[in-house]
Amino acid sequence: MKDAQIIVLATPVFLALIAVELLVGLARGRNTYRLHDAMASIGLGMLSQVVALFTKLLNIGLYTAVFASVAWVQLPATSVWVWVAALLLYDLLYYWKHRFGHRMAIGWAAHVVHHQSEDYNLSTALRQTSTGWLADWLFYLPMAVLGFPPLVFAVVALVDLLYQYWVHTQQIGKLGWFDRWFCSPSNHRVHHAVNDAYVDKNYGGILVLWDRLFGSFTEERDGEPCVYGTRSPLRSFNPLWANLEVYAALARDAWFAGRWADKLRVCFKPPGWRPADVAARFPKPAFDIHQVRRFDPPTGPLEQAAALVVFAGVLAATVLLLWNAHTLSLMAVLLGAAGIVAALSVLGWLGAGRGRARRASVAERAAAG
Repeated sequence: MKDAQIIVLATPVFLALIAVELLVGLARGRNTYRLHDAMASIGLGMLSQVVALFTKLLNIGLYTAVFASVAWVQLPATSVWVWVAALLLYDLLYYWKHRFGHRMAIGWAAHVVHHQSEDYNLSTALRQTSTGWLADWLFYLPMAVLGFPPLVFAVVALVDLLYQYWVHTQQIGKLGWFDRWFCSPSNHRVHHAVNDAYVDKNYGGILVLWDRLFGSFTEERDGEPCVYGTRSPLRSFNPLWANLEVYAALARDAWFAGRWADKLRVCFKPPGWRPADVAARFPKPAFDIHQVRRFDPPTGPLEQAAALVVFAGVLAATVLLLWNAHTLSLMAVLLGAAGIVAALSVLGWLGAGRGRARRASVAERAAAG
């Protein structure tokens, strides 16, 4: 069974758990969902899986090539200890990959997608980048060199990814001893927060032990509620812009930087760093957590109904494409992917309230004329 088909089989479980979390939140009077934000997050997850149809073979192919040519020893996939060691090593390498995604601007350009939602719920877990394949594979090559077979690598990678789904919730509080060792809802809420006390903490995928070892752990504090999103908010539901916004900002700063060294530093410095001449010419206000306002444009019943119809259609189309992609021609997959991207863009347009704004503008012009 293909990875894409496994994701398809897991999709009903993901959506069912989202429904359960929504109902629990409503019953407790602590709903953490907004319609358009949740659909945008799930839509970005669909887009990432569609893109993976074209990039997964590259990543696995590079891993397999390294394994076949330079592995010190080829470990047996039939031994339990190989699987346990592979999961632990993968999680450690994931920690450093994740930390790179926060501490270097070019890494953040890919990873930022996962943090753009200003809500925090299970739909946020599905909000994944479509450009991580550009560099993520580099971090896992040590496993190939050490001799972990490609099958073992692929399975533990999927296990690590699926584990992280359940920790994206505000409905589960602290879990005592579990929080000290594992990535948990409390620990991961900290990771998604933009508070000064929380930012760039708790990178662990399954184990938070890595954060304790490498000095990046912070506990969630009762007196400091998490504020979610990014310090440079996206303010859009467009899936293409969500994936490209930071790359565009880096390219713009590099273009206007006067020194060649600064043009390179833009990508390799921490996120938010800008050349002095660019920052002076195009100043940005300092981040103030008290000024954070969620992107929540008003939409009417017509936009909401249309968005739900489009969302249901694009979800069905994505499921069909992922399940059958390995049997289709490259052109058919490309056409299907293009249609899904177009539909997701329409969904983002509806979520931004553009239809309502246009109707209001037409009505105002009609009244004035």
